Amino acid sequence: MTQNENLYKALLENKDSLADKWLTFREKRPNSIYSVDADEKYEKLLREQNALTTETVASSLLEDKEEYHQKLEQWATLVAKSRAEVGTPIYEVLEAVHQYRSVVMDFLETYVGEKEEEVTKQHLMNWNYSIHSAFDLLIQEFSKMYYSITRDRMKAQHELIAELGAPVIPIGNTVAVLPLIGDIDTERAVRIMETVPARCMEKQVDKLCIDLSGVPIVDTMVAQQIYSIIQTLSLLGIQTALSGIRPEVAMTSVQLGIDLKEINTYNTLEQALQKIGK
Repeated sequence: MTQNENLYKALLENKDSLADKWLTFREKRPNSIYSVDADEKYEKLLREQNALTTETVASSLLEDKEEYHQKLEQWATLVAKSRAEVGTPIYEVLEAVHQYRSVVMDFLETYVGEKEEEVTKQHLMNWNYSIHSAFDLLIQEFSKMYYSITRDRMKAQHELIAELGAPVIPIGNTVAVLPLIGDIDTERAVRIMETVPARCMEKQVDKLCIDLSGVPIVDTMVAQQIYSIIQTLSLLGIQTALSGIRPEVAMTSVQLGIDLKEINTYNTLEQALQKIGK
């Protein structure tokens, strides 16, 4: 058995005591998986994942790197998913990894002291390089996976926000309502323009009532965007009605030269729905 294999075996045999020492670094952190007073299930999870950390770092010492790369990918995926699920800040994870690195290096120092006659300077240099490289790659792969997971979640949240900001609500087989509520800035107006026609086609809507009663301010940009949406829907064969038109909205439209005569307009959503038989 080579010296590398001996160290590999020693790390695996001591992974429980290494985990014990690592967990002593914990302090009280509000709502953190790494808090010393966190739920017992989190300590169990940390121990299981720390065992995989030890196995991954130890396998970097072996000549055959297949096991090392498999465990590296497994560790990064497992830890990134679990930390993202509980909303752990990335800096807490990196701090924990650095703390465990120091635990492993302390173990190495003790191990070398006990094997002084067998371990050469070259062995020590190689082990330092392998272990530090392994921890660096753990951090790198974790960061990539964590970024990917959080990016996908943010994308999903933005899509949900976009859908809630311009909900096309069916109230019959071919009739739907688009209730717009709150301020409409340029970004939201563009999002509405991009999503509403597609949703109407998906839901097979041929009559859409756009209700503006929940929009506090309709400025020049908003009025122009609404008119553009109506024109786009018309080209798709979708009849559009406007409800909740207030005097200031009508005045803005006139000032812009937007002709609402060809568009069915109503004071309230109830009137619009009564008109189309809903």
